[in-house]
Amino acid sequence: MTPNSDPTVQPVPASVVQQVDAADTTLHDPKTAVLSLGSNLGNRLESLQSAVDALADTPGLKVKAVSPVYETEPWGVDPDSQPSYFNAVIVIRTTLPPASLLERGHAIEEALERKREERWGPRPIDVDIVAYQGVVSDDPELTLPHPRAHERAFVLVPWHDVDPAAELPGRGSVEELLAALGTEGVTARADLELVLPA
Repeated sequence: MTPNSDPTVQPVPASVVQQVDAADTTLHDPKTAVLSLGSNLGNRLESLQSAVDALADTPGLKVKAVSPVYETEPWGVDPDSQPSYFNAVIVIRTTLPPASLLERGHAIEEALERKREERWGPRPIDVDIVAYQGVVSDDPELTLPHPRAHERAFVLVPWHDVDPAAELPGRGSVEELLAALGTEGVTARADLELVLPA
């Protein structure tokens, strides 16, 4: 029996081929996103690395750059009320839409035992989407870009490290935002390093 004589093998309609090819194009059209990582409970460096590794293991996501680690005072609370944070920023390429990326971030936080009990409370890990491919959205579930990124040196400093030409949609260049904001309270930890997954 020749392959073409099998009655169960039917030619695929051209319209279906086009649809499959179109879908395949979207899968190979990843978007760039910027994520902010923070930890001030437990082994902070290990928590940051675990989050980077978990993101790298996510289907449809590739970690492209990992910033240096910075130590910062807690934001939005009395600095003496919590331990200091380790912060970093990563740049990713992903085929996940923003809502799915947010879900993945929350799943990683839960796996690393973050409890959302108080706003700006201490946490073993925080995974925030800072920006997603220039998208601007006021969706209350996921506002893009992050509504407070422009006022947070602990986000802007490491982001500038990995992408000096970065732009925060609707706010301008990260370099100019940093120049206006300053870098007080953000201390480079040259003794610490996050590993970019292979």
